[in-house]
Amino acid sequence: MGIRCGGVFLLVASCLCGCRAEILPATAPAHEASSPIESTKTQLVTVVADDWNRFRTTLRRYERSPGGPWQPVGPPIDSVIGREGYGWGRGVHGSGAPAGRPGPIKREGDGRSPAGVFDIGTAYGYDATPEGVSLPYVQATPELRRVDDPTSRHYNRIVSTEDSYVDWKSAEHIRRQDALYAIAIVVEHNTRETEPGAGSCIFIHVWRGPNIGMAGCTAMPVATLEAFTRWLQPGASVFVALPQSEYEALKRSWELP
Repeated sequence: MGIRCGGVFLLVASCLCGCRAEILPATAPAHEASSPIESTKTQLVTVVADDWNRFRTTLRRYERSPGGPWQPVGPPIDSVIGREGYGWGRGVHGSGAPAGRPGPIKREGDGRSPAGVFDIGTAYGYDATPEGVSLPYVQATPELRRVDDPTSRHYNRIVSTEDSYVDWKSAEHIRRQDALYAIAIVVEHNTRETEPGAGSCIFIHVWRGPNIGMAGCTAMPVATLEAFTRWLQPGASVFVALPQSEYEALKRSWELP
């Protein structure tokens, strides 16, 4: 038998002996999803755009003791992302959009940067030994390529033509003729279980200017990037990239500042 009490439908069981039945709610309360950001992470980088289709963004840095509240570090940094804005990527938060959230999905060549939560990986650069950098660092050589051909066995990897079989039709030099990759920090998108065509080789690197969107990376002025790179600590940092609407929607469950 069902009764309504205070707007909540309750199930009531009765028996012939007249004993009192236990009253239970018809459904259990829903619980918010836990944060994808590990409590051991002590550095947070957020890159927020006004909406899904904007490439101008604001990068902010935060620090904390393990499990503690995030505290801001330094001023906001003007930055740019993919020329077409954001699309859900594959990272710490999962593959594609979190449950119930709208938005496009990142694909190879779409001009969008991946949205979500990502680890920060190896730094590449033109200098042999950059001063004050704690991240794993590799000096870029003329042989290094970032492979963006989804048919290649090396898709979404940085490899050397000296020791890798060249099976790709499309790849980019890591040591360029310009300063774009003077510093290039890997954002670990689509690297855990690589899906061909889901987007490849996402970096934080030097911009061409505040009014020029990238192919899918995050970029900023070189002097700012140098200081930012020195701040990052290996294994301590997490990268959160979102449009403003999704940042506000996920702020509580992802425990963002």
